[in-house]
Amino acid sequence: QVQLTESGGGLVQPGGSTRLSCRVSGIILSVFWYTTLEWYRQTPGRERELVGRLATEGSTEYSASAKCRFTISRDNSRKMVNLQMNNLRPEDTAVYYCKATKRNTYWGQGTQVTVSS
Repeated sequence: QVQLTESGGGLVQPGGSTRLSCRVSGIILSVFWYTTLEWYRQTPGRERELVGRLATEGSTEYSASAKCRFTISRDNSRKMVNLQMNNLRPEDTAVYYCKATKRNTYWGQGTQVTVSS
């Protein structure tokens, strides 16, 4: 059974940085290589929104808010996807979810990021 487990996040001051990680288990490495990996976020009362996408061939896509501040990367050997977030703003406060897609779609349980002084 494929499972995604996020880690990282917590309370961060405005202008600070944090790194989220998501480990994908229950999938063999050769399949992970061809899995599209994404980070989403959600705040109360709003729909979940895409933060960044990392395609299998290595191309990336970011939301307008995340561009130039966030970086998505993958560690194939450890079957992980990371989201480095810099210059954080209070409006980045949300629950962040990782998503993996390879024929089926799998979501992590989410991790809270709070940006506040």
